[in-house]
Amino acid sequence: MAAWVEGHVIERIQWTDTLFSLKVEAPLLPYQAGQFTKLALEQGERRIQRAYSFVNPPSSPYHEFYLVEIPGGELTPALSALAVGDPLLVQSQATGFLTLDEIPAGRDLWLLSTGTAIGPFLSLLTAGEAELRFENLILVHGVRKGEELSYQPLIAALKSQLGSRLHYVPFVSREPWPDAMAGRIPAAIDSGALQERVGLGFSPEQSQVLICGNPEMVKATQLSLIEQGLTKNLRRTPGQISSENYW
Repeated sequence: MAAWVEGHVIERIQWTDTLFSLKVEAPLLPYQAGQFTKLALEQGERRIQRAYSFVNPPSSPYHEFYLVEIPGGELTPALSALAVGDPLLVQSQATGFLTLDEIPAGRDLWLLSTGTAIGPFLSLLTAGEAELRFENLILVHGVRKGEELSYQPLIAALKSQLGSRLHYVPFVSREPWPDAMAGRIPAAIDSGALQERVGLGFSPEQSQVLICGNPEMVKATQLSLIEQGLTKNLRRTPGQISSENYW
């Protein structure tokens, strides 16, 4: 069983009323971009813990997590109340298989996310390996309201660094928003609207697709991609679709 270590909040970012990020200092074991660990707080005699992905690249001197406060939740309201200097527990050993060493070769890397599940994809993009392995990088982020399109400064820096190789496509489902596509990601794949927006299609020969989001989104997107001719990526039978449920 992985050990728990004490960490301390070194910065807190409030994106919206419910979305926030914590930057944490903690002596963790080495990990890969795309992985996750667990955060915990002691509440009486109970240790309340949940899994959260790293937003930062592994080379960063801190560990960053992107969270949504769930009203009435056991942990996130308490995490949201933490201030700089406050302690929390962090599991020292990261895990997860949404990493580039699990992904076969391809030309186009599609990163399809909703909500706070954009976190591991930002880690992958800032780590630098993705740009060495793939010609085109497509970051797709679906949210309900435009204010939830967090990390815009980081995305702008990545666009400046990678130029036309990085395609950023926001989706906003509940209101019109400048430069964002309406509706949901699976429907846009089914209609071809997403492919038209990016200027690239899905193909078994050229595409690798990583999906991270709520289970309903992951399942629906997988089905849409299978209709495009792609298959799930398994160690024994490599394919093009890799996914992780984000709760």
